[in-house]
Amino acid sequence: MAKLSFGEEEKGLIERLEEYGLHKDAARALVFIASCEEATSREIENGTRLRQPEASIATKILRDKGWVEKRNVNKEGKGRPVHIYSLNKPMKSIMEELEEDQKKLIQEMEENMSEIKSIVDSLY
Repeated sequence: MAKLSFGEEEKGLIERLEEYGLHKDAARALVFIASCEEATSREIENGTRLRQPEASIATKILRDKGWVEKRNVNKEGKGRPVHIYSLNKPMKSIMEELEEDQKKLIQEMEENMSEIKSIVDSLY
């Protein structure tokens, strides 16, 4: 069963992930899912204190990145299947991807600044 609250370290991780540019709700959902083997949609909603649409968007972001996978489990009788989410890769691998993304952004910013300096030098 998934836990229902974040500790201080998990809160700190969520904040840092947001600072790195990960959508705030996706950061909450990622840390929550990583803290348990798997979690249902309802557990993610309760554990992250996100409303259903927010949790749905957050898990979609994570699935699109290939970090989380979703499987459906049919309930007995009628009704919609239960969505169960789990990490698709270890958190260390996910962090390495984030780090690479940030390095690319830094490189792009440095290249842009170099171009700006070159233009300024030619103009003034």
